[in-house]
Amino acid sequence: MEERADAATRVVVSYPEDLSDWGRFQVEKRSFRAYLTKTLDSVHEGDEREVFVGVGCCGNTLDVPLRIEAIEGGSAVTRETEIEYAVREACGIQGGWRVQSAGGPTE
Repeated sequence: MEERADAATRVVVSYPEDLSDWGRFQVEKRSFRAYLTKTLDSVHEGDEREVFVGVGCCGNTLDVPLRIEAIEGGSAVTRETEIEYAVREACGIQGGWRVQSAGGPTE
């Protein structure tokens, strides 16, 4: 596989500290990191995007706001780019069991 001259060697992606344990488990899986290397394309520090993480056991979806905190190398994310995570301030994300139950938020 040919390496791109503008490839990032490492990208630090943050998620909010109030992301549920289940959400963290999903985001930090090797398969999700691989997904990010295929879908992020070109990134810049400060970029934010909501990324679909999965469907909970009761069917509600969880979209997680990810932010690009740091980049080493170029801006192109490739399959060889290392994805590292950092935790940032809480943002009120609703991602625990309550979201997936009848007693959860209705907004």
